[in-house]
Amino acid sequence: MPLPRVLVLVLAGGKGNRLELLTETRAKPAVPFAGVYRLIDFPLSNCQHSAIADVWVSVQYQPQSVSEHLANGRPWDLDRTTGGLMMLPPFQGSERGGWTEGTADGLWRQAELVRGFDPDALVVVSSDAVYKLDYREVVDAHLGSGAEVTMVTTEVAADDAARYGIVRVGKGGAVEDYAYKPDEPATTTATNEVFVFSPAETLDRLEALADEVGEEGLEDLGSHLLPAQTRDGVARAFPLAGYWRDVGTVPAYWEAHQDFLAEDPPIDLDERTWPLHTRGGRHSAARVLDGASVDGSLLSGGTRVAGAVRGSVLSPGVIVEAGATVVDSVLLPGVRVRAGATVTRAVVDDGVDVGAGCSVGGDGDITLLGRGVRVPDGTEVPAGARFPDPDDD
Repeated sequence: MPLPRVLVLVLAGGKGNRLELLTETRAKPAVPFAGVYRLIDFPLSNCQHSAIADVWVSVQYQPQSVSEHLANGRPWDLDRTTGGLMMLPPFQGSERGGWTEGTADGLWRQAELVRGFDPDALVVVSSDAVYKLDYREVVDAHLGSGAEVTMVTTEVAADDAARYGIVRVGKGGAVEDYAYKPDEPATTTATNEVFVFSPAETLDRLEALADEVGEEGLEDLGSHLLPAQTRDGVARAFPLAGYWRDVGTVPAYWEAHQDFLAEDPPIDLDERTWPLHTRGGRHSAARVLDGASVDGSLLSGGTRVAGAVRGSVLSPGVIVEAGATVVDSVLLPGVRVRAGATVTRAVVDDGVDVGAGCSVGGDGDITLLGRGVRVPDGTEVPAGARFPDPDDD
């Protein structure tokens, strides 16, 4: 019996405002993670290990940052003559052209392409979370359930639940209630932005909803589509038992890196049967020079450490000079921390130059330095600050 025909749509078009300075010049899926990876590597690697060869990536904001990383899709075995990787930029020429105004609106704009592909199941995923999942398992469960949508779910902290779509699950996995980013969440069971849809039924429903909401628009999947499917009793849940973390905010992004610094990280990114693939560059081995100290950290290729590094992630090309100290921080590619500077509990974007004797961050909220800035010698950037300050003219 042939495998079901599965199409994965990766939603990579949003600006990602919650990541602040990290997404000023790149799309959220292109944000680096764990030194050498990008966030979009997680869904694409899941596709590869799930034996799904048809993957469409919907891009809009800063699309070049995603396109440069994906290239022809070779790291994920998506460089194929037929099928494989396809980029879906905004377009003109039909009533569905123009800028996408939310995830459901984006799906509606691509509806004719999806119908033409004629998949048995449509998997729609975001690209701002860290997790491992066999999408085929979810597809198989969906196709045998009679549901119109299967929502992959996970448990989240009660004080964080209002950021997600929250469900109440009944007998047999039926979703009995769905609320999108509720002020007072009824449960802590959240949808983790992986959905398997029955394509024809879902697209027909989207057409009807588009007529119904009119100028208000379809907005996000959780605005109209998922609530309607839940009300009609055609939504089911698929619980994800393993690790999942949304890294769509600066604190969550920092916390996820701390998870991967643990002695036993939540996901083995080098697992022989399920490695995380990426389009990597060419870098020499990391160098730890005489007199340097490194403790509980991740060092990528091309890094050079002459100072002290503790509990931190150093991306390719980072330099920590003698006498500099980096603690509990994430340094993205090409950062230089000069002699006598300290960086504590900070996320430092690409190409930042932290001047000699600077003090960046400290105990408290996470400090964020924007891409390519030069922090003048001796500058103090307090804990929780954004440098440069986006509110300054």
